[in-house]
Amino acid sequence: MQHTTLIVPGFHGSGPLHWQTWIEHRLAGAQRVRGIDWEQPVLARWAGAVRDEIDAAPHAVFLVAHSYGCLASVVAAADRPEKVAGALLVAPADPQRFGPFGLREMADEGSSVAAWLPDTPLECPSIVVASRNDPWVKFDSAAFWAERWGSRLMDVGDAGHINTESGYGPWPFGLDLLVAMQRVHDDVPLGAISSQANSQRGRHGALARIRHHTRFTLNRLAGCDI
Repeated sequence: MQHTTLIVPGFHGSGPLHWQTWIEHRLAGAQRVRGIDWEQPVLARWAGAVRDEIDAAPHAVFLVAHSYGCLASVVAAADRPEKVAGALLVAPADPQRFGPFGLREMADEGSSVAAWLPDTPLECPSIVVASRNDPWVKFDSAAFWAERWGSRLMDVGDAGHINTESGYGPWPFGLDLLVAMQRVHDDVPLGAISSQANSQRGRHGALARIRHHTRFTLNRLAGCDI
């Protein structure tokens, strides 16, 4: 089965020494999602950009996401189950730390995006790779989201945020996970992952819910006296 590998970086993006860049340069058909401001983690915009790339891809898509990019990826994947063949979700950021318009500095600073993420398993095979000492998410939280998304949870021990700062430039193990996932599903045609795999469009989609929540929050803030 022909496929596209879509790289989805996290908050601040993935630089030239990051493992995502390393994988991108080693896989034919790999490309980085476009149209995202890496310094502005607005979930509605990020998920929309990922979904646009999925729609534009001529073949099945494998998502390779890191940190906040994992949140955008699961929203997009939930809306396009017939196009996404698999997802490698590495060090997913804790959605409780983010509101509709970006990073929440304090826990009581408005509502988080956690309640607006998909609450049923993804239609595609997925792996959540989690660290025991990740500063962006507690391991128990990563395990909770892995179970919610129906993902295989892979414990890599004390690996920080699994990024350049924690020593993850070239990452053969991550590449092996992705290649193994792709090989297993090479003979599975699109639409065969689930008999219920249909695009979610209009107001019932996962992205539509995120956008509604974002507009609602913006309107509420606009009505407040500051």
